[in-house]
Amino acid sequence: MTKILVVGSANMDLVVAADRAPAPGETVLGGAFASYPGGKGANQAVAAARAGGTVAMLGRVGADPFGEALRAGLRDAGVDVSGLASIDAPSGVALIVTTSEGGNSIVVALGANARLDASAITAADFAEAAYVLAQLETPLDGVIRAAEIARARGATFILDPAPAQPLPAHLLELVDWLTPNETEVRSLLGIDGPFDPFAAAVALQALGPRGVIIKLGGQGAVLLEPGGEPRLIPPFPVEAIDTTAAGDAFNGAFTVALSEGADPTRAAEFASAAAALAVTRRGAQPSMATRDEIDRFLKLHQRGG
Repeated sequence: MTKILVVGSANMDLVVAADRAPAPGETVLGGAFASYPGGKGANQAVAAARAGGTVAMLGRVGADPFGEALRAGLRDAGVDVSGLASIDAPSGVALIVTTSEGGNSIVVALGANARLDASAITAADFAEAAYVLAQLETPLDGVIRAAEIARARGATFILDPAPAQPLPAHLLELVDWLTPNETEVRSLLGIDGPFDPFAAAVALQALGPRGVIIKLGGQGAVLLEPGGEPRLIPPFPVEAIDTTAAGDAFNGAFTVALSEGADPTRAAEFASAAAALAVTRRGAQPSMATRDEIDRFLKLHQRGG
């Protein structure tokens, strides 16, 4: 199978459940606490591996207990971690509050992830990669370098522009698939008022990416293929208990489906199923569905009409 290279972050997620997120200056009493391996890059690598992909991870962790746990979690999921270097810096950490409605608020301390800059990324890392998946929890110059190498080698480059930040035109023009959520679309396009995801997809594509998917959570996703018109990928109705990493589940599964030759619509439907399963479970990487689970979910959905 075609190899997928994930270039990105690995964090330890420290999660507290609460009725609601605190307002500025406010303390609220939380409930259960748990720690899970996370980070958008590592989450997407695990999602892709469990969905059936052959996956390698390029990243940085600390030479500390969190780093050891992050490496073990990826390895156990079937991810090649030979490109996940341990360095003399603390591992990345995410502080997460999950609410009773299934939402979340997140603050990330980059730690070792901040060292995955352009100088740390070489063409040799991409030797077997036909699909490259990146996010924005590592230095932007490293993401740009990854995109440049992917383009030079003819690999498909998929960018999840999260967390939201301004992006240079040069990077956007190197993107084959841009996969933001509404918050990230608003940031990229400077939208303050009403949000039309169909118009937004067209506007994003005009910035350079060949394909666009806008992830809308419980409202589904809007898909815009190269040369096509935007269309809705309907959501799968599930009861969400934790939306942490749902977008990562989508991206990992979408990349796997593309790597197996699925057309973008089928790939987005496969990804939507993976994301729907993820929100019914707690934690980031622990919520990622296996290939059998995704396939069964899709069959049940089809039987239900």
